Amino acid sequence: MLAQDLLALLNALPIERAVLAGYDWGGRAACIVASLWPERVRGLISGAGYNIQDIAGARAPLPPEQEARFWYQYYFHGERDRAGLAQYRHELCQLLWRLWSPTWCFEGATYSRTAAAFTNPDFVEVVIHSYRHRFGLVPGDPGAEDIEQRLAAQPAIAVSTIVLHGGDDGVTPAEGSERHDRFFTGPYERRVIPGVGHNLPQESPENFSAAVLSLL
Repeated sequence: MLAQDLLALLNALPIERAVLAGYDWGGRAACIVASLWPERVRGLISGAGYNIQDIAGARAPLPPEQEARFWYQYYFHGERDRAGLAQYRHELCQLLWRLWSPTWCFEGATYSRTAAAFTNPDFVEVVIHSYRHRFGLVPGDPGAEDIEQRLAAQPAIAVSTIVLHGGDDGVTPAEGSERHDRFFTGPYERRVIPGVGHNLPQESPENFSAAVLSLL
């Protein structure tokens, strides 16, 4: 799991305590480490709020507009769609970038620097497993079962936290994190950044870096 990889990186460097900052999958890893290993975390910057998955509640229906935003997650549940991701990985991911960050006019070269990772041999399998696991459709890593059980309780995060949320986020609208303060028991601040979509570090590096520096 991503959080175990993040913890292993801290151990390998070695870094005793760090400010963790991330969004989307990276934000999930940062939130999990901050929750379960707070002694290793000096502070947390989390894009779009509390990112620890609620797998038990994932099958509950959402309002139709949000279901529409999550279309790609359901798309990955079928075998036809596994083939679609394999064949059209670059086109599909570029479409998601545009939908998630509708006011960000990124250049082809900017996308291509990230898209190089989509050719990794395990890319399709990792993506498919992740989006099936979060809905309880496939089991997780047996080696992380104890961690999964702890996360099922939706544990609170006690470290100093700044939540950043793009005001134009096309997949997780800013209002979605309005009540996430209940998951944080330490010093907490939420900042909505106007004119910014989902990709906070690239769309608004000045706000992202300023948040990190404020926790150092």
